[in-house]
Amino acid sequence: MELTITAKIRIYPSDNQIIVLKDTMHKIIKALNCTSGYIYSNNCLVQREIHDNLYYHLRSSFGLKSQMSASVIRASIAKYKSAKTNGHDFNLINFKQLEYDLVSNRDYSLNKDKFSINSLQGRLHIPYETKGMQKYFDGTYKFGTAKLVNKYGKYFLHIPVTKEYEECKLDDINQVVGVDLGINFLATVYDSSNQTIFFNGKKIKFKRAKNKSLRKELQKRQTPSARKRLKAIGQRENRWMNDVNHSVTKALIDKYGKNTLFVLEDLTGIRNATKKVRVNNRYVSVSWAFYQFRVILEYKAKMNGCRVIVVDPRYTSQTCPKCGHIAKANRNKKKHTFCCKNCTYTSNDDRIGAMNLWRKGIEYISKETIEI
Repeated sequence: MELTITAKIRIYPSDNQIIVLKDTMHKIIKALNCTSGYIYSNNCLVQREIHDNLYYHLRSSFGLKSQMSASVIRASIAKYKSAKTNGHDFNLINFKQLEYDLVSNRDYSLNKDKFSINSLQGRLHIPYETKGMQKYFDGTYKFGTAKLVNKYGKYFLHIPVTKEYEECKLDDINQVVGVDLGINFLATVYDSSNQTIFFNGKKIKFKRAKNKSLRKELQKRQTPSARKRLKAIGQRENRWMNDVNHSVTKALIDKYGKNTLFVLEDLTGIRNATKKVRVNNRYVSVSWAFYQFRVILEYKAKMNGCRVIVVDPRYTSQTCPKCGHIAKANRNKKKHTFCCKNCTYTSNDDRIGAMNLWRKGIEYISKETIEI
């Protein structure tokens, strides 16, 4: 099983190298927008046709090298195809952020001490740092087309790294873990040892509510400084939430280890459920990073010999795990409690959800084993 993830490293160009990089990236951005304009005007995503019509124009007008021109065409096409895949209308795409696509062993290479990159003024050899990403540079990963990005006055290299991992087979599963995602508890976990773990989300909920209030005040001002602050808050909150999800998923993988089946609810359509949520709670309910949590857990599970499945979320918090009785009245959302109207089994409602997910994981293994 092949797995590809993005390793992000920081590079440290000198002042003279920064001037060269900026000049190269500015011309590439102009070339990207030129190519984007051609694609939009001609409604064309055929690489051969675009290459035949634009290749020499990009080289002569922007001074790009051969490989740079080819990369610009591919990057522009990829952006439009990505927009189409995400369900967006066919509109003109403008490239604003300074970025540069780099083909491995052509536009860039890495050795122990230096990052070598192709520029309009020849090769640049720049020191780099792999802090927190060292394991992806041990020689066992294959590098793909990287992206050089300029953010906050700093330069970063985003490299797709690919490695073959052994897939976790159902016959090898020795632990099933139900993971119920929520707001008051970021994750509630129930495992095959009848152990329950709660990851408290109240501090996260409070911090996001505070940021929401601050954004509301800034939006009223409508000044350039307020808009700048709004953007900074949003970026900071995204990075912070990403770190929270990484921390929780890492804790789960470290605790349960290899040959574990993690069971999550399929919350794909949660953004369409706003009509059923009180207005004051809609922002929290639909902006929580549930899908990001799932994506992070999935790739970490593959890297560590585990599996992740998603199941239908219906009735997971209304079904009694002891007698199977299903009723909306079983759950008290305000008090976050569950009390079965049939057998009177009582517990926390998030714990009930995790228990039912665990049960669905057991059923999944049994069903798949029988079919095999």
